[in-house]
Order: sequence, then C-alpha cells, then structure tokens
Amino acid sequence: MGERPLSMPHSPHLSPRPSGKPAKYDPSFRGPIRNRSCTDIICCVLFFVFILGYIAVGLVAWVYGDPQQVLYPRNSSGAYCGIGENKDKPYLLYFNIFSCVLTTNIIAVAQNGLDCPTPQPVHQSLSQELCPSFLLPSSPALGRCFPWPNSTVPEVPEISNTSISQGISGLLDSLNARDISVKIFEDFAQSWYWILAALGVALVLSLLFVLLLRLVAGPLVFVLIIGVLGVLAYGIYHCWNEYRLLRDKGASISQLGFTTNLSAYSSVQETWLAALILLAVLEGILLLMLIFLRQRIRIAIALLEEASRAVGQMMSTLFYPLVTFVLLLVCIAYWAMTALYLATSGQPQYVLWAPNVSLAGCEKVMMNTSCDPMNQPVNSTCPGLMCVFQGYLSTGLVQRSLFNLQIYGVLGLFWTINWVLALGQCVLAGAFASFYWAFHKPRDIPTFPLSSAFIRTLRYHTGSLAFGALILTLVQIARAILEYIDHKLRGAQNPVARCIMCCFKCCLWCLEKFIKFLNRNAYIMIAIYGKNFCVSAKNAFMLLMRNIVRVVVLDKVTDLLLFFGKLLVVGGVGVLSFFFFTGRIQGLGKDFESPQLNYYWLPIMTSIMGAYVIASGFFSVFGMCVDTLFLCFLEDLERNDGSLDRPYYMSKALLKILGKKNEVPSGDKKRKK
Repeated sequence: MGERPLSMPHSPHLSPRPSGKPAKYDPSFRGPIRNRSCTDIICCVLFFVFILGYIAVGLVAWVYGDPQQVLYPRNSSGAYCGIGENKDKPYLLYFNIFSCVLTTNIIAVAQNGLDCPTPQPVHQSLSQELCPSFLLPSSPALGRCFPWPNSTVPEVPEISNTSISQGISGLLDSLNARDISVKIFEDFAQSWYWILAALGVALVLSLLFVLLLRLVAGPLVFVLIIGVLGVLAYGIYHCWNEYRLLRDKGASISQLGFTTNLSAYSSVQETWLAALILLAVLEGILLLMLIFLRQRIRIAIALLEEASRAVGQMMSTLFYPLVTFVLLLVCIAYWAMTALYLATSGQPQYVLWAPNVSLAGCEKVMMNTSCDPMNQPVNSTCPGLMCVFQGYLSTGLVQRSLFNLQIYGVLGLFWTINWVLALGQCVLAGAFASFYWAFHKPRDIPTFPLSSAFIRTLRYHTGSLAFGALILTLVQIARAILEYIDHKLRGAQNPVARCIMCCFKCCLWCLEKFIKFLNRNAYIMIAIYGKNFCVSAKNAFMLLMRNIVRVVVLDKVTDLLLFFGKLLVVGGVGVLSFFFFTGRIQGLGKDFESPQLNYYWLPIMTSIMGAYVIASGFFSVFGMCVDTLFLCFLEDLERNDGSLDRPYYMSKALLKILGKKNEVPSGDKKRKK
C-alpha cells in the first residue's frame, strides 16, 4: 500500500479540491518568511488596552487594599498582632473561647478571618469584664491561641462540657495543623537535596529519551503496538474463559435482573460476552490498521526521528518551557495579589455586642450600632457589652465595583495565561520550521533560531496570539460559568435538567479541545508565513483535512510514544524514590544513606510530581516539533516535485518511504561517477 505522489497544480485555472486549494510553488520561499508585517493590529491594540486596564485594577487594589487583614489577627481594639507596636505579641488570646466555639461560621471565617465576639485587650480589671475569667493550656495556630483537646474545661452556664470539648476539637482539627506542618518542614529540610537529585534523574531521562528517538523510534513504536495487541489478546482470552465458566453454570442476566450494584454484573455471562466482542473488534481494527496503514505509520516514525534530530540541533528549545513557566508564574502571582488586595479593600466596621441581649439592662442598649474599638463601652447594667469587629464596609466606588473588578481580574488571568502558552507554541514552531526548510542541514540553519523566532513573534504577531487566546478564553470562561451553575443547582435539578446540563458541558469541552487544536496549528502557519490568525487557521485546517488519514495516524503514534516516555520517566523516578526513601537500597555508604523522615511518602510524591512536570515540559517541546515538521512536510509535498527548480526539503528517509527523490545536477552526477 504505497503512497502515490501528489499532483502539483501547475496552472491557477485548475479546479480546487473539496478541502481547499493545495499550496502553490513559490520560488522565493525558503522557510519562515523574514519580510513580514504586523498582523491583527486591532486585536493587538485591544490586548494592550486591556493590559493597561489590568494594571490599573492592580494599582487600585494596591491603594485601597490591606492584606494584613487576612495575614494577621486583630484584637478588639483593631490593632494587629505581630506587627507594629505589637511586634513582640504575635498571638491572639480569646478571653472566652466558648463564644468562638459556639458562634464560628466557616463562611464568615473565609470572608472576614477568624473573629470571635469576645474581648481581647487586657488593660482593665475583671470587674469590667476586660480580663479572662479562666485560662486553658493553649498552643498557637494561625496566629491565635487555641486550647489543647484534652484540656479540663470549666463549667459554663447553659453549655454542656461535651459540646465545649467537641467545639474545641473541631477548631483544632480544622485550624491547628502546626505539628503536621512542622514535621513536613523537617522532612523537606532533611530530603530537599535528594529530591533535587531525583528531579535531575528525571531531566536526564527525558533528555535521553528525546535524543535517542532518532535511533529507537521505529523499534519502540512497533514494540508498543505489539504490546497493545498482546494486552487486547489476553483480554479476549480472559473474557472467553470467564464467559465459558459462567455459561456452564447457567448464570444469565435474566436471572439477575436490573440492579444498581454494578459489581453484580460480573457474575453473568452476557457481561463477559459483550466485553469479548468489544475487545475482538478493537483487535481486528488495530490489525487492519497495521496492514493497510503501515506506510503511513512508517512516515510517522520517520517524522519522529526527524523531530529528534531537530531537537538535537537546537538544544536550547528544550529549556524554553522554563521561560513559559516563569511568565505563567508572573501571571498567576499578579492575579492572586490583585484579588487579595481587592478582597481587603474595605474599612473595618465595629458594632456593639453583648453575650446575652435578653437581660433587662441590655434591652435599652442599641445593639449592632457603630462604635469605636479604642473606647470600649462600660455599662454595669449590661454585662459583657463590648465593641467588636463585624466586617468590612461595602460603601465607596471601589467597594461597590468590587465584583466587576474581580471578574475583570479573572478574565485577565485566563487571557494572559493563554497568550503566554500561545507565545511558546509560536516561538517553538518558528525555530523548528527554520530547521525543516534548511536545504543543507545543519549548514543552512540560522545561528540563533529560537531567539530569532521569539523576537519575530513578539514584534509582528502579538495581536494574532491575543486573538487566538481570546477565543479560547471566552470558551473556558463559559465552561467555568456552566460548572458554577451546575454546582449551585445540583441539588435542585431533575434528571432531564441534569442531562441537558451534561450535554452543554460536553459540547463546550469538545469545542475547547477543537479550538486548542486549531490554534496550535494556526500558530505554526503564522510562524512560517506571517499571515493573520484567521487566514493561518483556515490554511492549516484545509491542509490537515487534505491529509486527514496521515493526521490521525501521526497523532496516535505520537501520543502512544510520548505516553510511554512519560510512564518511563515518572515510573522510573517514582520507583527509585520509593526504594531510596524507604531505606530499601543498602550498601551506598554513609554519605548516601536515606534520611530519617516522619512521612516518607512526602519526598516520593514530590519527586513524582516534579518528574511529571519535567517530562511534560520536555515532551511538549518534542510534540510541538513533530506537529511543526508534519505541517512543513505536507507543505513540501504540495509545493515541490523533486526537480532541480523545486527540490524536496524532507529527509532522505522520508523520500525513500514515499518513493521519491530529488534530481541531481549533471555536474554532481559526473563527480559521483
């Protein structure tokens, strides 16, 4: 099943194909176009205006916000603990912790911090109820003093000791993680250099896997395919054995009937028969694909080998994800700080409060009226009357617009993150395209392909990247809104409404995946030809539709290979970390002994997650290289025919697989003879 050469449209009057016109030969084309102009200028201006507004929101938040309201506890007089005049007093003491136990609201804690209706400054006498009437052994948590769970609690009128103990235990369970945090910190202090060593192993394994693909891509792909066939064959065998045993016993689904216990269906023969048929169909499809698509699989393998060579020629591309990571960190940190400052932009409000307003002396006092915490009220007829913190004022232009500003910040977060990711894809595509379109490799490859692509992308195509990122952002925000609505209405939905909501969510998920796929290929075309986003997206989509079978085969082969690579790197680092941190590797010497840890799983999980991030970064570069070379390969087939004037730029391996060759000038033929 060899591939026939694609016919070239020598005349502009030829009728176009159903999926658009193939690319025409351009004698001036030699890879990524250098003489290009700015694209999608309107969207570029809109993006810069939006960024200026985003900066303005950050400045407003900086001026009106006060994150100390969240980071530090505050006493009844409004003074912060641990800073300023109270620098040597970092902990807040509640005079009557039971008021906090019985009135704490987790929502209020999230919004206003942990504030309890209990006096906190110690300046006056017990008779004025400004000193604690009892003390309990306590330990600090989140800057506040909480009693020990086994403390002997005093007798308080109208409150049982059981409810008090349960309240204290609940507070400690949710807030007092001091011991665990200290142990975690100790474990990291003992094992951080070994974690770095594990991440170094992950980096080396990822690098070796990518670079060695030029040698082992073919055998590895076929081994993986045979492995998948073997797994399916064993599944068929297992299903047949289970079906045969249950058939002999006479176990049928008619005897079981309908049940919500899904595990019960494993005891009936029809379940295993259905699984047997499904696995047999998958096995047959895979075998037919191997027979009829083996030529395209060979092309995919050759492209993977060529991608490995490209990465080897431009090693700096492997470390570009560090730039993307730093930019993403800046975007997330700016949004988090802006949101924090906006959330604390109100002024604190204090009101009168008493523990028992039903007393005769308290009925005359206007509760919940504003007061000054620096001048605590003294009222002998109303015991416990005090000025306590209620919340933050919502008056003022900034406070009234707080919700809109937060929405603006969320939009800025999504848009900037998607733009940074788009920048990375377009820069890498420009670098790898310069490799493919270099006729004599590596002589014709530009000196600094990555930096040239980075400058070229920022200078000419910021607007196009912003356009694609905005489309993706709108879809992602729509998905987020839909998830929020579904979460809020989950308890009140009927089955029909849940089904409709599920369909909407599925459609948006598919739309997001399609836009990501389209954007990725559009950025490749932008990097090569320098056209605007819409034209590039259309050309990329039409080019892929004219070669849909090749697209599917390459995509699946690449996914299979990169999945195996991630499994190899992450699994290898995970197994090595497990044996080392659990002390099962002996004989390494005193300097290489595993540290004594409280939680040995902590450095293991950290190493595994770090290895996954490193492998994902390396393989994302390799995946972008494969996609770029694939589009260039398709363009090469449509633009050129192997003649002296229109030679192919693809590798000799690809030419051999396709049965093509470039004509050699007569002078070169004589020299070869």
